[in-house]
Amino acid sequence: MRAYIDTKQFYAPGAGNYLEVYFQFVGYSLKYQGVENGLQSEVTVSLNVLKNDSIIRSDAYLLQSPVMQDSIVDDFYDLRRFALEPGKYVLSVSMQDHLAQGKEIAALQPIVIEDLGKGVSFSDIEVIEYGKKGGEGSPFYRSGYYMLPRLSTFFPEQLSSLPVYFELYHTNTLKDTVCALKQTVVDVATGSELSNLTIFTKINTDEVIPVIRNVDISEVPTGKYALTYTLLSRSMEELCSQSYLFERTNDIEVAWNPDNIVLNPNFQASITDDSTSYFLESLIPISNPAEVRNIISTLKKRDKDAERKHIQAFWSQTAPTNTYDKWMQYKGQVQLVEKLYSNNFQEGFETDRGRVYLQYGAPTTIVSKETSPTEYPYEIWQYNKIGKFSNKRFVFYNPDLVNNAYRLLHSDMIGELKNPSWPLTLSKRNTNNGTVDDPNSNTMDHWGGNSNDLFRQY
Repeated sequence: MRAYIDTKQFYAPGAGNYLEVYFQFVGYSLKYQGVENGLQSEVTVSLNVLKNDSIIRSDAYLLQSPVMQDSIVDDFYDLRRFALEPGKYVLSVSMQDHLAQGKEIAALQPIVIEDLGKGVSFSDIEVIEYGKKGGEGSPFYRSGYYMLPRLSTFFPEQLSSLPVYFELYHTNTLKDTVCALKQTVVDVATGSELSNLTIFTKINTDEVIPVIRNVDISEVPTGKYALTYTLLSRSMEELCSQSYLFERTNDIEVAWNPDNIVLNPNFQASITDDSTSYFLESLIPISNPAEVRNIISTLKKRDKDAERKHIQAFWSQTAPTNTYDKWMQYKGQVQLVEKLYSNNFQEGFETDRGRVYLQYGAPTTIVSKETSPTEYPYEIWQYNKIGKFSNKRFVFYNPDLVNNAYRLLHSDMIGELKNPSWPLTLSKRNTNNGTVDDPNSNTMDHWGGNSNDLFRQY
């Protein structure tokens, strides 16, 4: 059995703050039984909202899928709402295929309920998988529309739009009767704003304002992005904002013809004949998939002039106003990671530490432990700021012990490797596996083993 869960917070005048819990059940992963006119599955669901280990809200029920026709089964959805006071909670969910009587699926998710009843504020941003007018009586009906939520934050190139729904609260408390809503889409890796998707909209103030937008992402290239809506006063003062993070795959081909590029003498002098391939390949950590394909295609030709021109073309597009200076700055970073992180089978930029350094810059702090008695050698990198994100961390470790090939083990940065059982892996030499529900259950405190404390101190 497979299922996806997501949560969003909203507010209703007179009722207060409430949490919506969305479920998407993967149709083909369930067992079905014959019923009139088709096939049907059943799922048992149990939800508990806990605060300080006490159950505040709970619900348990048997959910029947829609009747499926001709053995063609689709995913199906469910929604539950809980009224909650502002504060920190833990959502506990368990589910089981009732017909198969297989293993129960359980999950815990921390929840923070903001106080949306005070001052101007946003609800969470809900992305819509499918929507239509009408649908009264359905739990998925809101503001005149039937809206099924999209639980995945990944948008492949086949999807050209990102439909969103959110609500604005208490704008009627502002002095003016109108305000502005600003939409931006920012590349998380570079911090650059996609100017063609920056849109300003005038709105009239009210106690609750439902907002539906359809964001055109057809020209958004592969990458990780933050869709942000900001409420502005008449004087353009920022009042509040809300963001939605998503990943995009859209390999827009970056066509370029080396015959049309006139080689800059400075670029020519900055790259010796025996290093053109090396420096061209060093651009891969900061390139999107389409650019990587172009780089590999040029490398296969083994043409040094074409490789120099490709490097120049890359930086002309990346930094059109100060191309040469940006290239020389990056070249210095490549040479630095080569000195610090290369090993006997990898160039510096090919290593995980080198890639992270080139992609995000130098970390704010590095904690290095090469001689922990119970853990593999490891490093914890902490960044005060990466684009719009604050306080992001990376854990690297060296399970081979004999070289400098540290590998990325865990990070809380969006789009990077997330490994909840990283403390167990780090102390694997003397620790048995935990359980699926708690992979770190057998990870004991050992003398000198303080990686978890170091990771959490920032």
